[in-house]
Amino acid sequence: MPSSRLFSLRWLSLLLVLAGCVDPIDQTLPGVLDVIVVDGTITNLDETQVVLLSRSQSDPVSGRPGSFPLTKATVEVIVDSSQIEVAQETMDGRYQLPTGFRGQVGHAYQLRFTLPDGSRYLSDQQIMPDVPPIERVRAQFNSTSLTALEVNGYRAAHDIYLDAQDPASQTNFYRWTWKLWEKQEWCRTCTNGVYSINNVLTKTSGNGFPFFALGNSIQEDCFYQPSSIPIVRPWTYDYNCRTKCWAIIPSYKISVFSDTYTNGGAISGKRVAQIPYYQKSPCLVEIRQGGITPSAYQFYKQLQDQTENTGGIVDTPPTASVGNVKNSAKDREIVFGVFTASSVATVRYWIDRKDSQGVPPELFRALNGRNPVPEPTFPAIPAIVIQGANQPYTAVCSPNEVRTPFKPAGWQE
Repeated sequence: MPSSRLFSLRWLSLLLVLAGCVDPIDQTLPGVLDVIVVDGTITNLDETQVVLLSRSQSDPVSGRPGSFPLTKATVEVIVDSSQIEVAQETMDGRYQLPTGFRGQVGHAYQLRFTLPDGSRYLSDQQIMPDVPPIERVRAQFNSTSLTALEVNGYRAAHDIYLDAQDPASQTNFYRWTWKLWEKQEWCRTCTNGVYSINNVLTKTSGNGFPFFALGNSIQEDCFYQPSSIPIVRPWTYDYNCRTKCWAIIPSYKISVFSDTYTNGGAISGKRVAQIPYYQKSPCLVEIRQGGITPSAYQFYKQLQDQTENTGGIVDTPPTASVGNVKNSAKDREIVFGVFTASSVATVRYWIDRKDSQGVPPELFRALNGRNPVPEPTFPAIPAIVIQGANQPYTAVCSPNEVRTPFKPAGWQE
């Protein structure tokens, strides 16, 4: 699943929940939606620090919402009201802070960005709180853990529980997320084309009919198939990974907690993750326990309550918070999402899935809603014989936010 799709699905869900509960919002037609969405958390971990910006709009005719990345914005993070860290746009709508930048407990962070039309936005200042360590993690298989709508209808998962000790000297707010690594067998999908070498073929001669030799380029991509190949369009083909590859899957549910009534007590057997039973092979999960700010807790708690409300959107209170980012010149403009700072404690846990029951959907089908379709092998066509190339190709496991060719730390195979 592409990272842009993950981003859109995550925040589109947020919008669908909150769009029905914002009061007031300037709309002349029911269902009309046109808002900026912000997603950014500065952590104290040695990891890439990223801010995601998009605009969600509903179609003026159908009313159906869609999400589009906000590009060419000037994005900055203000540290302790003085230091400025400039983020660079590495993908459409994805703004990455300088390599090596990481947050520190007790320091203040504020997001500031300007759109190409000159509109300026500023978040509330967020002071990074501390977080206690995770003491213990355990997993238990549950054949009905998930609702039928969560992962393309598949309900089985491993419920993850943890223990931690809440500090007695302070008020703490927690958010639990996870990151999952799964073996991945399919690395590329091409629609109306085939996966091939990115190079113009050079015509040569041999054995009485033309050959086409590959050049020196090693770039690979999806290319439109020559019309001489007897296939009827449209079609979609999927390509196996050439080397070992791991899918990277982020958490998709919100889990937050406040120690208001249990300050200083033990956090014992807290379910913090539901890892879907995608396939029989083992997997690796990183459990992340974040210490979050009071305003971030309020935002996520309200969203958690709304998404768990079986009564639906109509039961949502009319005073729902929409985030902590404002248009500097237009106070009434609605901006969804949150920018915050969070210290994070992590534990990586190996799930061998030996206690699993039933038949899993397999990873590709679970993520894409269909079975893979390999490119068929056709007989050699004398007019197009490629010297030194064997098709169909296998695909490169290109490292990005949703896959990696590098063995994750903690992987046991």
